[in-house]
Amino acid sequence: MAARPAAGRRAIEVLLETELPHADGSRLVLVDATYDGGDQDTAFTVRINGRNRSVRITEQHSPLGIADAWQRHRAQEDPDGDSVLVVTGAVPADQLGWDLRAHAVRRRPLAVDPADIVKQLFGATDLDARMLKETWLLDALLAAEPVDGWPRGGTVLTRDRAVRALLAARLGLGDTTADTLDLDADTLFAWTRTPAGPALFAALPAAERTGLSEWLARAVGPAAPTLLALAADDRGADALPLGALASAALSAQSAEAAGFALGTLFGSALASFDALRPFADAATGVVTRWVAQAEGSGQQRTETRARVLAVLDRADQLAADARLSPLIGADRMLPSGYRSRLRTLTATLDGPLAPAEAALRELAEHQLSALNAESTETARTAVRLVRWLNAPKPAADSVAQAVQEHISSSGWADMALGVLSEGDTSRDTAVGEAYHQLIGAVRARRTRLDEDFARKLALWTETASPQAPGGALLIEDVLAEAAAPLAREGGRPLILVLDGMSADVAVQLAAELDRRVWTEVVPKPRPGREPARRAAVSMLPSLTTISRASLLCGQSAQGGQGVERAGFAAFWRKRHRGAHLFHKGGYEGPPGHRLAPELLDTLASDDIVAVVVNTIDDALADGREGARGRWSIGDIAKLSDLMNAARDYGRPVVLVSDHGHVLDRTPRGHQQTEAEGVGGARWHAGAPRHGEVALAGPRVLAGSGRITAAWREDLRYTGRQAGYHGGASLAEVTVPVITLVPSAELIPPGWTLLPAERTAPDWWQGRGGADATAPAPATTDGPVAKPRRKKPEQDQQSEGIFMLPGRGTLGEQAVQSAPYKAQREFVRLAPSEKAVAAVLDALLAAGGKLSPGAVAAAAQAATGKSQRNPERFATVLERLLNIDGYPVLQLIESGRTVQLDKSLLQQQFLGGAA
Repeated sequence: MAARPAAGRRAIEVLLETELPHADGSRLVLVDATYDGGDQDTAFTVRINGRNRSVRITEQHSPLGIADAWQRHRAQEDPDGDSVLVVTGAVPADQLGWDLRAHAVRRRPLAVDPADIVKQLFGATDLDARMLKETWLLDALLAAEPVDGWPRGGTVLTRDRAVRALLAARLGLGDTTADTLDLDADTLFAWTRTPAGPALFAALPAAERTGLSEWLARAVGPAAPTLLALAADDRGADALPLGALASAALSAQSAEAAGFALGTLFGSALASFDALRPFADAATGVVTRWVAQAEGSGQQRTETRARVLAVLDRADQLAADARLSPLIGADRMLPSGYRSRLRTLTATLDGPLAPAEAALRELAEHQLSALNAESTETARTAVRLVRWLNAPKPAADSVAQAVQEHISSSGWADMALGVLSEGDTSRDTAVGEAYHQLIGAVRARRTRLDEDFARKLALWTETASPQAPGGALLIEDVLAEAAAPLAREGGRPLILVLDGMSADVAVQLAAELDRRVWTEVVPKPRPGREPARRAAVSMLPSLTTISRASLLCGQSAQGGQGVERAGFAAFWRKRHRGAHLFHKGGYEGPPGHRLAPELLDTLASDDIVAVVVNTIDDALADGREGARGRWSIGDIAKLSDLMNAARDYGRPVVLVSDHGHVLDRTPRGHQQTEAEGVGGARWHAGAPRHGEVALAGPRVLAGSGRITAAWREDLRYTGRQAGYHGGASLAEVTVPVITLVPSAELIPPGWTLLPAERTAPDWWQGRGGADATAPAPATTDGPVAKPRRKKPEQDQQSEGIFMLPGRGTLGEQAVQSAPYKAQREFVRLAPSEKAVAAVLDALLAAGGKLSPGAVAAAAQAATGKSQRNPERFATVLERLLNIDGYPVLQLIESGRTVQLDKSLLQQQFLGGAA
């Protein structure tokens, strides 16, 4: 005889809810099924026709047992007379007497059909035919019904809808009230990381686990069975780490040996090794997408980053436990692979450049390079310093050339040195020691540069004066040469004196400026020269009371704030302009104000305004510089507010210093050097010794016109501080001068914009790769270096990439094409073909991306015509090149970058020709 079906409590409840409203007061319900609700669930209530009715269930397997149970039920006290006895069991209907059946609902045992009950629960009139054969699914739907019931909708309950609802109710995968559930590998692997998800799956009946696993394999992919098998084995939380580890092992050189160890880790959860690859691929896909999300911004980035690293750190731990770590090596996803690649890179830093470049590419290609952004950038900075060390010594035959070379190159090396000195976030001792050795090599080269500079400075100082500057920009001429041109025709520059700002700090602050707001400008260079950022030479010794006074007075001067105010006003009075100078305490606003109302009123006027900001100089005394080698605009008190105010009032800005500084990088316990007639931390009146230079002449305003100044950075004559100034090193004597305008209309006549790409040296940007070690050209007197000339083989390589034999460059071909000429007819005031071709070729040479300033500079270099508004020029180029809306050229990154799509350029204008 066939086995009776089993019925749980919910099946009985639905049966009673269906039958009792039409039972005419019957209180006996015979059920042709066995009860599997358990001994603890045999008494409950159901609501029928708005009333609660008591229900008691008993299991009987003989007619006598049923009759006895019914008699006892009738004999029990029942005030309302509506309690119900449900008798389950295996007694055939023909064995029951008519007297007993007369009391029963429908006069016979009722069949329990799970399919009918499921239909009722979902409000459907029909079921997917496949569900009729899947007892596990019907039983699970009955057992898992939510408190508020299953969602109702549609006349036919499909199998997919039923399983999705079951997954939501049983495993927390989705919402039981939703009609659909988007399931993919990301959702499933994320579910394994929830506190209860895998445990819920492990607690399901075996048949239900099997059924859900098979369904998910079809819906999500072949990774699902292995993932769920791990969950059933109470190892669901390790599903994603194991997948990432499997990917690393399968990609290892010793994949066979690694596969054996993986088999041990997966155990019975791995049905076959054929299932390993799809599982590993799915897991790495999920991790890769999570990594991309973690590279974003905001709180979500922080949370996703923590989630990614938790998964991958666990994968590394599993690898170590299984002794897999030596086999997977420098994997491109695991943290151990990132660390391995970082160690490989640092091991190359004391040799030739090519291995270091290759190791940097390997590190940057690791999927965690962006999540370890600080460590990656430190490593990139180290390789930049290797490029600098491998480049020939710059040819600087004069003080002017040396100072210009410092603002253009060696000052960047100082910035890199500061970054490297902070150490790596990994705290890996091998990495730290490699950086330490590289720092020593860089400092040794910087020492040689300072020694050469000190000799030139000593000779130059003897006769240097405003009448004979020797090609150098003097600090007392900065107002006349940098600020006065911005003040012509009613211009109102804001002069920000960042006391103590050295070249390395200046390049950091300038790099952080929003190029959508600020355009850096410089005087046009002589023909054949490229525009370059300027630097001045400080007074000597390079002290605030001497150099800052001379800067603000526009002539050689010495004194404090009173002298500076009087001299600043007198300088501008000669030019028929009012002027105001604000010192510390005078520009900071009272409570409730960002800036002092007096300063804002002055900025709203037509007067020239200068503000002295002491943050950097103060930091040398209080130790702030000793903590970090990086500076940002937010680190300088009120600098952001001052820049914003200048923008709002339409004022150009001159960012300038009075002197630079050197940091104290000597070991703790390093003592000061005893000297005769100590005048400051870095100068004295005695005879010069090693590391010092004697300076005398009209620019020496202390010590009766003759001093001895230290050029070695490890010399000091006073107590220890974070840094010092007053000496004769490049970092102390070089005064950065950065001129900025908030609108192209404010560029003075005879000046031009300076693209951001032109401010960093080739070795910093990696231009030319290994060719960065090619001999650098000699420079001449003056603040602007000669343009670098590519080697012949580089020119030939460029031709092979960007030129078509006998037909010119791709840019030239594009502007000569029929589609371009037709489009040009519809663009008002279109630039010349020569300008557009130059821009296209510059973008192609740069890999497809340049700043708007660099794009405008390329056009200006080709035509001699200044493009005073780079963003507007880029917008015109968009209209010229984007035929039918295809983005051949577009402004991206909120207008900070111009991007060219080379393939679209070829398709639109060259018929797809390469």
